Amino acid sequence: MSSGPSVIRKSGSGNRSNLELLNSLRDNISEAKRDYASSSPSRAPTTKPNSAAVANGNSCSTSSQNGHGNGNGNGITQHNGTSTPPTPVELWTSQEDKVLYIPKINWQAAGLRDDTNQYEITVKLFLLPGTSLSDRGQYIAEALALVAKELGTPTIDLLVASFPGISFEGTCEWEADKKNAHQGNLDDELATWTILEDLHNRGIAKRLGVAEFGSEKLSAFIERARVAPAVDQINLQDCCNVPPPLKRLAEEHGIELNVHRDCTDILPRGTLRELLGPGARGANVLADEDGDEAQGCSGLRGDLVPQWVVRYMAFVRDRGVIENKGYFAGAELVEA
Repeated sequence: MSSGPSVIRKSGSGNRSNLELLNSLRDNISEAKRDYASSSPSRAPTTKPNSAAVANGNSCSTSSQNGHGNGNGNGITQHNGTSTPPTPVELWTSQEDKVLYIPKINWQAAGLRDDTNQYEITVKLFLLPGTSLSDRGQYIAEALALVAKELGTPTIDLLVASFPGISFEGTCEWEADKKNAHQGNLDDELATWTILEDLHNRGIAKRLGVAEFGSEKLSAFIERARVAPAVDQINLQDCCNVPPPLKRLAEEHGIELNVHRDCTDILPRGTLRELLGPGARGANVLADEDGDEAQGCSGLRGDLVPQWVVRYMAFVRDRGVIENKGYFAGAELVEA
Protein backbone atom coordinates (compact mmCIF):
# COMPACT_ATOMS: atom_id res chain seq x y z
CA MET A 1 0.00 0.00 0.00
CA SER A 2 1.20 3.48 -0.85
CA SER A 3 0.94 6.30 1.66
CA GLY A 4 0.97 8.92 -1.08
CA PRO A 5 -1.89 10.16 -3.21
CA SER A 6 -2.81 8.19 -6.28
CA VAL A 7 -2.91 9.56 -9.80
CA ILE A 8 -6.54 9.38 -10.84
CA ARG A 9 -8.04 9.62 -14.31
CA LYS A 10 -11.65 10.69 -13.91
CA SER A 11 -14.23 9.09 -16.18
CA GLY A 12 -15.17 11.22 -19.13
CA SER A 13 -11.76 12.90 -19.33
CA GLY A 14 -11.00 11.53 -22.79
CA ASN A 15 -12.53 14.42 -24.75
CA ARG A 16 -11.17 17.92 -25.13
CA SER A 17 -13.59 19.89 -23.00
CA ASN A 18 -13.75 22.87 -25.37
CA LEU A 19 -15.34 20.63 -28.01
CA GLU A 20 -17.60 19.13 -25.38
CA LEU A 21 -18.63 22.62 -24.28
CA LEU A 22 -19.36 23.88 -27.79
CA ASN A 23 -21.31 20.78 -28.73
CA SER A 24 -23.30 21.09 -25.50
CA LEU A 25 -24.13 24.71 -26.28
CA ARG A 26 -25.26 23.91 -29.81
CA ASP A 27 -27.33 20.92 -28.74
CA ASN A 28 -29.10 22.82 -25.96
CA ILE A 29 -30.11 25.72 -28.18
CA SER A 30 -31.21 23.42 -30.99
CA GLU A 31 -33.37 21.48 -28.55
CA ALA A 32 -34.84 24.67 -27.09
CA LYS A 33 -35.68 25.98 -30.54
CA ARG A 34 -37.46 22.76 -31.46
CA ASP A 35 -39.37 22.64 -28.18
CA TYR A 36 -40.59 26.23 -28.31
CA ALA A 37 -41.25 26.11 -32.05
CA SER A 38 -43.68 23.23 -31.53
CA SER A 39 -45.55 25.22 -28.87
CA SER A 40 -45.79 28.38 -30.98
CA PRO A 41 -49.30 28.93 -32.45
CA SER A 42 -48.16 30.20 -35.86
CA ARG A 43 -45.43 28.08 -37.37
CA ALA A 44 -46.64 27.50 -40.94
CA PRO A 45 -43.88 26.91 -43.52
CA THR A 46 -43.04 29.84 -45.80
CA THR A 47 -42.10 29.36 -49.46
CA LYS A 48 -38.88 31.04 -50.50
CA PRO A 49 -38.19 32.01 -54.10
CA ASN A 50 -34.63 30.81 -53.70
CA SER A 51 -34.02 28.21 -51.03
CA ALA A 52 -30.29 28.84 -51.06
CA ALA A 53 -30.65 32.47 -50.00
CA VAL A 54 -32.18 32.45 -46.53
CA ALA A 55 -32.30 35.66 -44.48
CA ASN A 56 -31.98 35.17 -40.73
CA GLY A 57 -34.99 37.37 -40.04
CA ASN A 58 -34.74 37.04 -36.24
CA SER A 59 -34.91 39.90 -33.79
CA CYS A 60 -34.50 40.24 -30.06
CA SER A 61 -35.81 43.33 -28.31
CA THR A 62 -33.51 43.04 -25.32
CA SER A 63 -30.50 45.25 -24.66
CA SER A 64 -28.93 43.18 -21.92
CA GLN A 65 -25.36 43.84 -20.87
CA ASN A 66 -24.68 40.36 -19.60
CA GLY A 67 -25.60 36.88 -20.74
CA HIS A 68 -25.41 33.29 -19.58
CA GLY A 69 -25.16 30.75 -22.37
CA ASN A 70 -26.09 27.11 -22.04
CA GLY A 71 -26.84 26.11 -25.62
CA ASN A 72 -26.79 26.88 -29.37
CA GLY A 73 -27.94 25.77 -32.83
CA ASN A 74 -29.47 26.98 -36.08
CA GLY A 75 -33.17 27.32 -36.61
CA ILE A 76 -34.00 27.03 -40.34
CA THR A 77 -34.88 23.84 -42.16
CA GLN A 78 -35.46 23.57 -45.90
CA HIS A 79 -37.24 21.01 -48.06
CA ASN A 80 -37.62 21.45 -51.85
CA GLY A 81 -37.71 25.24 -51.77
CA THR A 82 -39.91 25.43 -48.69
CA SER A 83 -38.44 26.54 -45.39
CA THR A 84 -39.72 26.69 -41.86
CA PRO A 85 -38.93 30.15 -40.50
CA PRO A 86 -36.55 30.23 -37.55
CA THR A 87 -38.05 30.22 -34.09
CA PRO A 88 -38.26 33.82 -32.82
CA VAL A 89 -35.47 34.46 -30.35
CA GLU A 90 -37.84 35.79 -27.69
CA LEU A 91 -39.60 32.42 -27.55
CA TRP A 92 -36.59 30.36 -26.52
CA THR A 93 -34.57 32.90 -24.52
CA SER A 94 -35.49 34.74 -21.33
CA GLN A 95 -34.37 37.93 -19.66
CA GLU A 96 -34.14 38.82 -15.99
CA ASP A 97 -33.10 42.42 -15.40
CA LYS A 98 -30.00 42.82 -17.56
CA VAL A 99 -29.26 39.11 -17.86
CA LEU A 100 -30.27 37.25 -21.01
CA TYR A 101 -30.45 33.45 -20.69
CA ILE A 102 -29.64 31.58 -23.91
CA PRO A 103 -31.64 29.41 -24.07
CA LYS A 104 -34.20 29.93 -21.31
CA ILE A 105 -33.87 27.43 -18.47
CA ASN A 106 -36.70 25.32 -17.12
CA TRP A 107 -35.81 25.58 -13.44
CA GLN A 108 -38.85 23.50 -12.48
CA ALA A 109 -37.13 20.47 -13.98
CA ALA A 110 -33.85 21.18 -12.18
CA GLY A 111 -32.49 19.23 -9.25
CA LEU A 112 -31.15 15.75 -8.56
CA ARG A 113 -33.27 12.61 -8.28
CA ASP A 114 -32.09 11.48 -4.86
CA ASP A 115 -30.82 13.03 -1.66
CA THR A 116 -27.67 15.09 -2.21
CA ASN A 117 -25.74 12.81 0.16
CA GLN A 118 -25.92 10.16 -2.56
CA TYR A 119 -23.78 12.28 -4.90
CA GLU A 120 -20.26 13.55 -5.31
CA ILE A 121 -20.59 17.00 -6.86
CA THR A 122 -17.58 18.39 -8.68
CA VAL A 123 -17.44 21.90 -10.10
CA LYS A 124 -14.66 23.39 -12.20
CA LEU A 125 -14.40 27.15 -12.69
CA PHE A 126 -12.57 28.36 -15.78
CA LEU A 127 -11.38 31.93 -15.20
CA LEU A 128 -10.75 33.35 -18.65
CA PRO A 129 -7.88 35.44 -20.06
CA GLY A 130 -8.37 39.19 -20.26
CA THR A 131 -10.87 39.40 -17.41
CA SER A 132 -10.33 41.72 -14.46
CA LEU A 133 -9.09 40.36 -11.16
CA SER A 134 -11.48 42.68 -9.33
CA ASP A 135 -14.46 41.08 -11.11
CA ARG A 136 -13.63 37.48 -10.26
CA GLY A 137 -15.62 37.48 -7.04
CA GLN A 138 -18.73 38.46 -8.99
CA TYR A 139 -18.03 35.86 -11.69
CA ILE A 140 -17.57 33.09 -9.13
CA ALA A 141 -20.77 34.05 -7.33
CA GLU A 142 -22.75 34.11 -10.60
CA ALA A 143 -21.41 30.76 -11.75
CA LEU A 144 -21.96 28.93 -8.47
CA ALA A 145 -25.45 30.40 -8.04
CA LEU A 146 -26.47 28.88 -11.37
CA VAL A 147 -24.94 25.51 -10.50
CA ALA A 148 -26.68 25.49 -7.12
CA LYS A 149 -30.00 26.28 -8.78
CA GLU A 150 -29.49 23.60 -11.42
CA LEU A 151 -28.52 20.84 -8.98
CA GLY A 152 -30.76 21.95 -6.15
CA THR A 153 -27.98 22.08 -3.58
CA PRO A 154 -25.67 24.89 -2.40
CA THR A 155 -22.82 22.57 -1.35
CA ILE A 156 -20.00 21.22 -3.51
CA ASP A 157 -17.72 18.30 -2.74
CA LEU A 158 -14.85 19.56 -4.91
CA LEU A 159 -14.41 23.04 -6.37
CA VAL A 160 -11.51 23.35 -8.83
CA ALA A 161 -10.16 26.65 -10.14
CA SER A 162 -8.56 26.84 -13.57
CA PHE A 163 -6.57 30.06 -13.84
CA PRO A 164 -5.73 31.77 -17.16
CA GLY A 165 -2.30 31.52 -18.70
CA ILE A 166 -1.34 28.20 -17.08
CA SER A 167 -0.76 24.90 -18.86
CA PHE A 168 1.05 21.65 -18.19
CA GLU A 169 2.32 20.75 -21.63
CA GLY A 170 5.63 19.69 -23.07
CA THR A 171 7.49 16.96 -24.90
CA CYS A 172 8.06 15.26 -21.54
CA GLU A 173 6.97 15.66 -17.94
CA TRP A 174 10.22 17.39 -16.99
CA GLU A 175 9.84 20.04 -19.67
CA ALA A 176 6.19 20.63 -18.77
CA ASP A 177 7.06 21.06 -15.10
CA LYS A 178 9.87 23.49 -15.90
CA LYS A 179 7.78 25.67 -18.24
CA ASN A 180 4.87 25.69 -15.82
CA ALA A 181 6.95 27.34 -13.09
CA HIS A 182 6.99 30.65 -14.99
CA GLN A 183 3.35 30.76 -16.08
CA GLY A 184 0.40 32.66 -14.66
CA ASN A 185 0.44 35.28 -11.94
CA LEU A 186 0.84 33.89 -8.43
CA ASP A 187 -0.36 37.05 -6.68
CA ASP A 188 -3.56 37.15 -8.75
CA GLU A 189 -4.14 33.44 -8.24
CA LEU A 190 -3.76 33.74 -4.47
CA ALA A 191 -6.06 36.77 -4.38
CA THR A 192 -8.72 34.74 -6.18
CA TRP A 193 -8.03 31.75 -3.94
CA THR A 194 -9.10 33.75 -0.88
CA ILE A 195 -12.62 33.87 -2.37
CA LEU A 196 -12.63 30.08 -2.65
CA GLU A 197 -11.16 29.73 0.85
CA ASP A 198 -14.11 31.70 2.18
CA LEU A 199 -16.49 29.29 0.42
CA HIS A 200 -14.60 26.41 2.01
CA ASN A 201 -14.73 27.95 5.48
CA ARG A 202 -18.48 28.50 5.11
CA GLY A 203 -19.00 24.84 4.20
CA ILE A 204 -20.10 25.54 0.62
CA ALA A 205 -17.05 23.84 -0.92
CA LYS A 206 -15.82 20.85 1.07
CA ARG A 207 -12.56 20.55 -0.87
CA LEU A 208 -10.69 22.96 -3.12
CA GLY A 209 -8.51 22.19 -6.10
CA VAL A 210 -6.30 23.81 -8.71
CA ALA A 211 -5.48 22.90 -12.29
CA GLU A 212 -2.17 22.72 -14.15
CA PHE A 213 0.08 23.45 -11.16
CA GLY A 214 3.55 21.97 -11.49
CA SER A 215 5.92 21.34 -8.59
CA GLU A 216 7.44 24.83 -8.26
CA LYS A 217 4.17 26.66 -8.72
CA LEU A 218 2.28 24.38 -6.36
CA SER A 219 5.00 24.66 -3.71
CA ALA A 220 4.96 28.46 -3.80
CA PHE A 221 1.16 28.44 -3.74
CA ILE A 222 0.96 26.16 -0.69
CA GLU A 223 3.40 28.32 1.27
CA ARG A 224 1.13 31.36 0.99
CA ALA A 225 -2.38 29.88 0.92
CA ARG A 226 -4.36 29.51 4.15
CA VAL A 227 -6.16 26.45 2.78
CA ALA A 228 -3.98 24.15 0.71
CA PRO A 229 -5.55 22.59 -2.39
CA ALA A 230 -6.72 19.02 -1.89
CA VAL A 231 -6.52 18.27 -5.61
CA ASP A 232 -4.22 19.26 -8.46
CA GLN A 233 -5.51 18.49 -11.95
CA ILE A 234 -2.74 18.01 -14.49
CA ASN A 235 -2.80 17.39 -18.22
CA LEU A 236 -0.33 14.63 -19.00
CA GLN A 237 0.33 12.86 -22.27
CA ASP A 238 1.07 9.75 -20.23
CA CYS A 239 -0.80 9.50 -16.92
CA CYS A 240 1.97 7.39 -15.39
CA ASN A 241 4.72 9.96 -15.99
CA VAL A 242 4.15 12.38 -13.15
CA PRO A 243 7.22 14.57 -12.58
CA PRO A 244 8.98 13.14 -9.49
CA PRO A 245 9.20 16.56 -7.75
CA LEU A 246 5.45 17.03 -8.15
CA LYS A 247 4.73 13.53 -6.93
CA ARG A 248 6.89 14.03 -3.83
CA LEU A 249 5.25 17.37 -3.07
CA ALA A 250 1.78 15.87 -3.43
CA GLU A 251 2.70 13.00 -1.11
CA GLU A 252 4.08 15.36 1.52
CA HIS A 253 0.91 17.48 1.58
CA GLY A 254 -1.68 14.80 0.89
CA ILE A 255 -2.70 16.32 -2.44
CA GLU A 256 -4.55 14.13 -4.92
CA LEU A 257 -3.27 14.32 -8.50
CA ASN A 258 -6.01 14.03 -11.13
CA VAL A 259 -5.24 13.58 -14.80
CA HIS A 260 -7.51 15.40 -17.25
CA ARG A 261 -7.60 16.63 -20.84
CA ASP A 262 -9.45 19.89 -20.44
CA CYS A 263 -8.52 22.67 -22.82
CA THR A 264 -6.96 25.61 -21.01
CA ASP A 265 -8.37 28.08 -23.57
CA ILE A 266 -11.91 26.78 -23.27
CA LEU A 267 -13.83 29.75 -24.72
CA PRO A 268 -11.69 31.98 -26.97
CA ARG A 269 -13.03 35.35 -28.08
CA GLY A 270 -14.99 35.04 -31.29
CA THR A 271 -16.41 31.64 -30.39
CA LEU A 272 -19.66 33.05 -29.03
CA ARG A 273 -20.18 35.18 -32.14
CA GLU A 274 -19.87 32.06 -34.25
CA LEU A 275 -22.35 30.23 -32.01
CA LEU A 276 -24.88 33.03 -31.53
CA GLY A 277 -24.47 35.07 -34.70
CA PRO A 278 -26.26 34.81 -38.05
CA GLY A 279 -25.57 32.09 -40.56
CA ALA A 280 -26.13 28.40 -41.06
CA ARG A 281 -24.55 27.38 -37.75
CA GLY A 282 -25.50 30.44 -35.73
CA ALA A 283 -28.44 30.96 -33.40
CA ASN A 284 -29.33 34.36 -34.90
CA VAL A 285 -29.20 36.11 -31.55
CA LEU A 286 -26.44 38.51 -32.60
CA ALA A 287 -26.75 40.81 -35.59
CA ASP A 288 -24.41 40.59 -38.55
CA GLU A 289 -21.34 42.72 -37.84
CA ASP A 290 -21.45 44.11 -41.38
CA GLY A 291 -25.25 44.35 -41.60
CA ASP A 292 -27.24 47.58 -41.66
CA GLU A 293 -30.01 47.80 -39.08
CA ALA A 294 -31.97 50.09 -41.42
CA GLN A 295 -31.96 47.32 -44.03
CA GLY A 296 -33.58 44.80 -41.68
CA CYS A 297 -30.50 43.20 -40.13
CA SER A 298 -31.82 42.36 -36.69
CA GLY A 299 -30.34 40.94 -33.52
CA LEU A 300 -28.22 42.19 -30.65
CA ARG A 301 -25.48 44.49 -31.87
CA GLY A 302 -22.02 44.43 -30.34
CA ASP A 303 -19.34 41.98 -29.33
CA LEU A 304 -19.75 39.22 -26.74
CA VAL A 305 -16.77 39.11 -24.40
CA PRO A 306 -16.49 35.79 -22.49
CA GLN A 307 -16.11 36.21 -18.73
CA TRP A 308 -16.23 32.73 -17.21
CA VAL A 309 -17.16 29.10 -17.81
CA VAL A 310 -18.25 26.58 -15.19
CA ARG A 311 -18.67 22.84 -15.55
CA TYR A 312 -20.60 20.76 -13.02
CA MET A 313 -20.86 17.00 -12.58
CA ALA A 314 -22.94 14.96 -10.13
CA PHE A 315 -21.60 11.41 -9.64
CA VAL A 316 -23.82 8.81 -8.00
CA ARG A 317 -21.53 7.51 -5.26
CA ASP A 318 -22.65 3.89 -5.01
CA ARG A 319 -22.88 3.37 -8.79
CA GLY A 320 -19.99 5.46 -10.05
CA VAL A 321 -22.02 7.00 -12.87
CA ILE A 322 -22.69 10.61 -13.81
CA GLU A 323 -26.34 11.57 -13.39
CA ASN A 324 -26.06 15.24 -14.25
CA LYS A 325 -23.35 17.08 -16.16
CA GLY A 326 -23.35 20.43 -17.89
CA TYR A 327 -21.93 23.89 -18.44
CA PHE A 328 -22.82 27.50 -17.91
CA ALA A 329 -20.93 30.38 -19.53
CA GLY A 330 -21.08 34.09 -18.80
CA ALA A 331 -20.33 36.89 -21.24
CA GLU A 332 -20.79 40.65 -21.54
CA LEU A 333 -22.31 42.31 -24.59
CA VAL A 334 -20.10 45.26 -25.44
CA GLU A 335 -21.55 47.74 -27.90
CA ALA A 336 -19.35 48.52 -30.87
